[in-house]
Amino acid sequence: MASSTPATGPDALRAITAEIVACRACPRLVEWREDVAREKRASFRDEEYWGRPVPGFGDPAARLLVLGLAPAAHGGNRTGRVFTGDRSGDWLFAALHRAGYANQPESLRAGDGLVLTDAYVAAAVRCAPPDNKPTTDERDTCLPYLVRELDALDRLAVVVCLGGFAYEALWKVLTARGDPLPRPRPRFGHGVEVPTERLTIVNCYHPSQQNTFTGRLTEPMLDAVFARARALSA
Repeated sequence: MASSTPATGPDALRAITAEIVACRACPRLVEWREDVAREKRASFRDEEYWGRPVPGFGDPAARLLVLGLAPAAHGGNRTGRVFTGDRSGDWLFAALHRAGYANQPESLRAGDGLVLTDAYVAAAVRCAPPDNKPTTDERDTCLPYLVRELDALDRLAVVVCLGGFAYEALWKVLTARGDPLPRPRPRFGHGVEVPTERLTIVNCYHPSQQNTFTGRLTEPMLDAVFARARALSA
């Protein structure tokens, strides 16, 4: 999956972004994301939806990567930025701001002035999937983009995986890269840390409404994850 001579730095990330935005590799996801962009949600009927794959976003010199599942149909698929325009993103970027990674607590849409410092945010699957459930084949088709992002983010020290799907996707990518990993794979759990030769994985419950509304994930819990990520990458 990985190139024998990996490209690094901002130019590499720009090239990856261009390829992601143009991708039409998964017919089911292409049809779904474009249907959603045409039909729209009533509350967003006057907005122009992005309706394309959603690339990663952030600082090319990041030591922290935040990895999620996939864009939301009326979140990233609408706004053009990962974790932007939905409740999950509201929680995530507010926490990144409190931790000093973001210059503002809100992410409304691409071009809103948000700047991340020392952090990069991406999703394992780049298109909004029906019912927020990509297939295994769709995940695996998308993973080479993550391989290349890991190569390009050459200062990376910590990956925060938001949810078990992201953790499994990252593990598959690190295995494909030939990175030495502990065996057996530690089970996903909030706050579980997995040190590897290059970086440390920190697991975190996904800031979805089913977790935040029920209190399974609280703001102090999320803040503690990013405080730990900061300490590990210092």
